[in-house]
Amino acid sequence: MVDTWCNAIQDSANLGAVRSLMRAFRTACHYGDDSGDDNSTKFSVMSSSVFNKIMLFVLTEMDGILRGLLRLPTSGGKKETIMDLMTTRPWKNHNNLVKSYLGNALHVLNQMTDTEMISFTLRKLRNSSVFLAAFPVLLRKYIKVALHFWGTGGGALPIVSFLLLRDLCIRLGSDCLDDCIKGMYKGYVLNCQLVNATKLQHIQFLGNCFIELLRVDLLSSYQHAFTYIRQLALILKEALSESTKKKEIYRKVYQWKYINCLELWTGAICANSSEGDLRPLAYPLSQIISGVARLVPTAQYFPLRLRCVRMLNRIAASTGTLIPVSLLLLDMLEIKELHKPPTGGVGKAVDLRAVLKVSKTTLKTRAFQEACVFSVVEELTEHLAQWSYSVAFFELSFVPSVRLRNFCKSTKVERFRREMRNLIRQINTNSEFTNKKRATVSFLPNDPEVASFLEDEKKSEASPLSQYAATLRQRAQQRDDTMMESRLITSYIYLDKCSLENIFIATLTLDVFFPVYLSVKNHPPSGIRRRTMMKKKMMIIVDGGKGHASLILRGYLDGIQRLSLKKRRKRKKLGNRRILKNRQLLMKMLWRTSS
Repeated sequence: MVDTWCNAIQDSANLGAVRSLMRAFRTACHYGDDSGDDNSTKFSVMSSSVFNKIMLFVLTEMDGILRGLLRLPTSGGKKETIMDLMTTRPWKNHNNLVKSYLGNALHVLNQMTDTEMISFTLRKLRNSSVFLAAFPVLLRKYIKVALHFWGTGGGALPIVSFLLLRDLCIRLGSDCLDDCIKGMYKGYVLNCQLVNATKLQHIQFLGNCFIELLRVDLLSSYQHAFTYIRQLALILKEALSESTKKKEIYRKVYQWKYINCLELWTGAICANSSEGDLRPLAYPLSQIISGVARLVPTAQYFPLRLRCVRMLNRIAASTGTLIPVSLLLLDMLEIKELHKPPTGGVGKAVDLRAVLKVSKTTLKTRAFQEACVFSVVEELTEHLAQWSYSVAFFELSFVPSVRLRNFCKSTKVERFRREMRNLIRQINTNSEFTNKKRATVSFLPNDPEVASFLEDEKKSEASPLSQYAATLRQRAQQRDDTMMESRLITSYIYLDKCSLENIFIATLTLDVFFPVYLSVKNHPPSGIRRRTMMKKKMMIIVDGGKGHASLILRGYLDGIQRLSLKKRRKRKKLGNRRILKNRQLLMKMLWRTSS
């Protein structure tokens, strides 16, 4: 029966077959519902093949069928087109088919759990999104569903959901855009309340989607941006006021939700800096970021201050305005924690991108001091490199040079002195580079010709500081990549034959050598049974089933392969020999097992 309807629709666009197929589509979408067990229902889906045939045909072909009945172009369309169509006879005759198609598709979207099926359905519904202009109630429900999938979905589902929202905003205008901007901003805030190294990429994706949506209509987006930035300013004002208890209120500012909102609007203004609509918001946003950086000037919040400095550098680079971030960075070098010897040992590597605050124990480690000083040098170089082609570079870099020299004299750490001396040397070289060119010009500092000073060199990035900044970027990228790779080492050893009833696996956790007994007896033929054992950051998993097993050894660098220098010095020679012998024995056993 379904094949007959499909053939009739494809051959002659039979209206009766279309109506019958839409009734079958409604039954398929409500199949399994409590309200669907109605005796008056004419059709019932009895097999998965029939259900699949109905769903695929309707979702794939119904948009073209409806456009043919309503005498519309095969693709595209705007809200005005639908508004004009609503007064015609074809719409009055067939609008019930359009509403049935969109309403039942929305119902089945709410019932689906598989991300691939949801992505396929949304991808097909994008072509018919213009019809939602005639049904405001359905439009609001579709926006709500798409926002939910965009914020919580996995795989390709967030991208497909965003494309549907963007098409709705482009085709239906500012009314839909306002709801989408509010919903996406709320979804972004909910997702960025807790941040770690693995979630950063997802948060950046959500932020990029939001920025792309703002570009649909920058004039309407300005009103939302102004409102949300003003809310951030009011929260900061409350934290800065003397009438409130700062210990209770500053936590509203020094949290991931607030900082990520600043990051979001920084990205929005930088992405649209060439346009005149969002550019006026750069000044109030930079004032808020500067206030946040100075709110609690302690060493524990150095990661947060560095994040604020990066935002200010981005705004300055995109808008071409001078933001005095050098004072924020140079004040960090005068904190007493950087002038004391590290009493906490070497410590773990600190990822300043994934934290806002460090503990007092981490504050005393050598790794934290190095990360802070190197980050200050990198961000200060980025700031000065932006103005390395300015006619006033010598005056601009004078105060930073003096304070860097003072830090070299006060610090007792040779590697810090080396970093500062390299930066001072590059600043002096760049000053000679600009002064040599400045001696040959005749215009005044307030003349319009100042904009053409070293214009060719700026395009080719030929200044010494620009080249030094590129070198530091590569070093920072290598350091970040190494840190990500060193988080987790996973080794996979596959055992081709698992016919033995028992497997003895010897493993090494730190300096402890012990056998682990894992039984793989009586496994179901097609099932997988896992026995896990956790001890000192070591996990062993044996999968049994279908005649094979896999052994996964997961070791963390800081726990297994990397022993601190202090611990190594304390170990006796006999203990070190025993550890080396046990490791060699383990590698031999694993090699024999895998072969």
